[in-house]
Amino acid sequence: MTARILIIEDEALVAMELRFVLEDLGHEVVATVGDARSARAIAAQSEIDLALVDIHLSDGPTGVEVGRELGQDMGVTVLFMTANPGMVRDGVAGTVGVLTKPTDERAVQTAVDYALRRRQGQPTMYAPPELQVFA
Repeated sequence: MTARILIIEDEALVAMELRFVLEDLGHEVVATVGDARSARAIAAQSEIDLALVDIHLSDGPTGVEVGRELGQDMGVTVLFMTANPGMVRDGVAGTVGVLTKPTDERAVQTAVDYALRRRQGQPTMYAPPELQVFA
């Protein structure tokens, strides 16, 4: 199953590595952006299935708000990726969960697969152990 994915990450090397992993898996990366304003602009112009969202972006800790907007208002499936998972420990409405950074290619692959299966209403027996799923 392929998806159109938006990467919202302000660290260029992390964003580039994510892009390569996702494209190797057959997904289309719609864009890579590093701030909330750019994320909102791309989301308003593009059809996006999944967004991988860092919490701390170049314009501050705006990722939680962007993730909530994408998930609740725009119907995008959202996975947070952050080194600070405690910031979203209680969950964020409209989002799937959080993957703790640093992470590896396998963890990204399994978390993305899990999120996309949920999006399509397919069975999801267990969440990958690296992914903290919100209730």
